[in-house]
Amino acid sequence: MLQRFAFLLVLLLGLSTTGLAVASVVLIDGNSGMQLNAHIELLEDADGTLTIDDLASPEQQSRFQAANGRASVGQSLNPWWIKLTLQRDVRAPTRWVLEVGSVTQLDLQLYQADDQGGWQLRQAGERVPFRESRDHPYRRMVFDLPPLGEQPTTFYLRAFDPAGNSFPLRIWQLEDLTQLAARENLGLGVIYGVVFALLLYNLFILISLRDHAYFWYVLTTAFALLFIISMTGHGAQYLWPDSAVPPWLDRITLPSMWGLFACRFTQTLLQTRLYVRWAHHLLSMACVIYIVAIALNLLGHRYLAAWAIALLSLTSIPAALGSAMVRWRQGFFPAQLYLYGYGLVLGGVGILLLRTTGVLQPAEWNAYVFPLAVAAESILFSFALAYRIQILKQERAEALQQADREKTARLAQLQASADELQIAVTTRTAELAATNEQLRERERELQHAAFHDPLTELPNRRYLVERCESALGHAERHKESVALLLIDLDHFKPINDRFGHAAGDLMLQVIAKRLREHVRAGDAVSRLGGDEFAVLICGSDAESQAREIAERLLAELSAPVHFGAERLRVTISIGVAIYPRHARNFTGLYKIADQTLYRVKELGRSGARVHGDDGELSEQACLQLDVLKVPSGLA
Repeated sequence: MLQRFAFLLVLLLGLSTTGLAVASVVLIDGNSGMQLNAHIELLEDADGTLTIDDLASPEQQSRFQAANGRASVGQSLNPWWIKLTLQRDVRAPTRWVLEVGSVTQLDLQLYQADDQGGWQLRQAGERVPFRESRDHPYRRMVFDLPPLGEQPTTFYLRAFDPAGNSFPLRIWQLEDLTQLAARENLGLGVIYGVVFALLLYNLFILISLRDHAYFWYVLTTAFALLFIISMTGHGAQYLWPDSAVPPWLDRITLPSMWGLFACRFTQTLLQTRLYVRWAHHLLSMACVIYIVAIALNLLGHRYLAAWAIALLSLTSIPAALGSAMVRWRQGFFPAQLYLYGYGLVLGGVGILLLRTTGVLQPAEWNAYVFPLAVAAESILFSFALAYRIQILKQERAEALQQADREKTARLAQLQASADELQIAVTTRTAELAATNEQLRERERELQHAAFHDPLTELPNRRYLVERCESALGHAERHKESVALLLIDLDHFKPINDRFGHAAGDLMLQVIAKRLREHVRAGDAVSRLGGDEFAVLICGSDAESQAREIAERLLAELSAPVHFGAERLRVTISIGVAIYPRHARNFTGLYKIADQTLYRVKELGRSGARVHGDDGELSEQACLQLDVLKVPSGLA
């Protein structure tokens, strides 16, 4: 009796030192696996400036509010502090493991009191590699707690994720957690295996049939598999354990890629372009929004990207369901299978969105809904594709039969009228000839477009690279030289900003025309992009010609260009590299010329410069000098 009174007195003293609002959890031997969210308190860091030292003040302690079982606060731009106080019964073990069940949390910090009156920080979350953020190899974040005594011990966690703050907490004995991990790995492994087997099966069919629907199915299933592996934490555990979760594999990019390919699969399978045009447009818009969400996430706007994905339910879900219903009513049976599979995934996605926004609190039962739904969806979608192939085979057989009937009718007609056949053949031959001519003309247009800039009609970078490689081969065989001039317009951007892109386009066209007029007929002029041009000069006198042409271009290209009542004027900077003195391939020449060009710009722009005029050496020359300086080792 006296011992129990002493224990209660110690407990009351502990509560008085840690604040009356803190509900201390007294752990007993049977508490392994116990959920702790009913015993924690939350504090929203509205401006994101609170530190662990700030929490010691009574003012900050009074701001903590009971969580009442909440394990998620939804999408929030602010960090949240979690306060947890633990102690153990005298008969309970001293060693415990704390599990934070949020697999995709961006940033999580655990603060434990040390022996010097300070705090020890443990960093976890997607910003930290798997091996560094866990004390044990478990798919969720787990931490070894210091030995717990009969006195209350307070821990603080700081959670931050604009895409959804969640922090389901459980306390474990390590043996129980290891057994749970083995059961989970077995169940999830079955799901992964089913989805992966369907992926390989349909990949082989794709290779055989080259069907677009199978192509989008394979991409959808691949990213769905990668998504659920990432969601469950096995991605970080087995695929990228030594690095932080990269932006292209996080909780925003992966579902966006999966949703993007799922929309394209829906459009292809249900043929929405032909039969449900309104749904086709909505799905196309959803694809664009998915791409925007990925771009926002890669640029660091995780909060906006998460909301973009959440709001996509207003377009993609009605479009997918509506198109499936319409096609089902039209008698297209794969639409029924699609509807069942999509309905399952829709339920799983709905639960994910409710968890993300904080409406539905994370729990064990809703953590596996989405992986199971994806596995069922993959099976049903595979059946839908197989049935679609059967339909296509039937349609093809009917088309062949119809073709046979038409062929018989044509043969009868041919036998009845040889003259009519000859006319038909002649007409068809003429049509084919016209078509072939159109195809050849189109091929010439495409060939021209591949090697020319559409604005200035100058050859483009691709043409310059091929021409330069050919010229270098010729120069090497005949011991000649080649000069590469890189030309950049000075002060071109202010013209675009002040007078608009029409003025800028006119300026580029005029510059291109002047370039063609003031170089030799055998020299190659090209536009590399933006306001950058190049001239390739060949021959034994390439260097002298390059200097002469550069001086001429400095004068001619700076002449004003009339744009309405305005007189637009730019100057140019020219950098020149010579083969073989500076480099022996196009890449080296381009690099040297580009460095020389920017040297001109550093010296005030509006000038031309041949590399080496002021004594600098090329990388090749520097390498040769370094080789000469190496001691031979001979006495």
